[in-house]
Amino acid sequence: MALLPVDEALRLLLADKMPSGHEQVALHEAGDRVLATSIFASFNQPPFDASAMDGYAIRFADAEQLPVTLKVIGESAAGKGFDGTVRSGEAVRIFTGAPMPAGADTIVIQEDTQQEGNLVTLLRDVDKNRHIRFSGLDFKDGECLLQTGHLLDPASLSLAAASGHAQLQVYKRPKTAILATGNELVPAGTVPAADQIVSSNSYGVAEIIRRNGGTADDLGIVPDDLALIEQSIRNVAASDADILITLGGASVGDHDLVHKALTNCGVELGFYKIAMRPGKPLMFGQLEREGKVPLLVLGLPGNPVSSLVCSYVFLAPLVARLAGKAATTYIASARLAQDMAANGNRRDYARAALTRNSDGELLATPLPVQDSSMLTVITRADALLIREPFAEAAKAGDRCQILMIR
Repeated sequence: MALLPVDEALRLLLADKMPSGHEQVALHEAGDRVLATSIFASFNQPPFDASAMDGYAIRFADAEQLPVTLKVIGESAAGKGFDGTVRSGEAVRIFTGAPMPAGADTIVIQEDTQQEGNLVTLLRDVDKNRHIRFSGLDFKDGECLLQTGHLLDPASLSLAAASGHAQLQVYKRPKTAILATGNELVPAGTVPAADQIVSSNSYGVAEIIRRNGGTADDLGIVPDDLALIEQSIRNVAASDADILITLGGASVGDHDLVHKALTNCGVELGFYKIAMRPGKPLMFGQLEREGKVPLLVLGLPGNPVSSLVCSYVFLAPLVARLAGKAATTYIASARLAQDMAANGNRRDYARAALTRNSDGELLATPLPVQDSSMLTVITRADALLIREPFAEAAKAGDRCQILMIR
């Protein structure tokens, strides 16, 4: 069976995928979520004409010929405005954020005045309407401030609060269940026996899920037992999970049972085996569920680096799309820092470190060891250097594409 190209696999993976619903959350829980409904201003901001400086509120007509001395008749502070009206020959002491008194149309900053007792002398020319923030300057009542699909960053949360919203409708976080398989695996914190290794993949995969807007439920380790694997799959199908991630058992060995277990449980596989390195034994399918949206299933390789690379390439955009985010990975352009040999028949994702040359351009240096079992190597990588199938040998300085992972 021919290996499926990465781009075609991504197209099949993301086709017709939509957020599974939305929910109302408190504003302090809405960060990095995506708006499911647009939000509108509940009032003007500022709600009144306000001073932008400390100084004096006056009638501009009184400042047309200087110097002039005015009588200070009161004070306007933030939260406690002046109740009266400014008339000819009068001024009100005013502070930043305070309401403009009735009758005043100009602010004179305090540095341009001299006050003695209840009299203030204006020393410099002023402009009419100077230093006033007029009602509705920032936004007006009923104005659409943030549209559906907006990613809620720190500034957006402040805007939502300022415009009268304590709760927001956001897309639900896709719920992901992670199931590791293998007789050789033991939990982190356990000292492995001579024929065992620590199960590590789920931690990195879960973090990629969380960083792209999902939640991750680690179901632990299931041994290489077909019946137990099938029961675990059925348990996830009966839950409210949106995605099942399996780790390991995706290849063709006698103990690689996940493929068989998935098909036995009714999972319709969309693709299996991808033309990429690392990560060839990748599976994707879905399981129809009565009364629920289909359960999406992504079978990742058990090899730790292959599992992470496949998660960056496939799982990250899938989770992002289900969370309502832009389902794109960050592909950038760089220059090779060294020569590279011709590539084989699969797209290669080489682990690479990034620096910059004297012109500020990114330089990608493939790390010297590319063994897909070595977590120490991918930990030192800033990006995955993408080499297309059958790419010719490349020289240092040639352009290349990188997938950013930092």
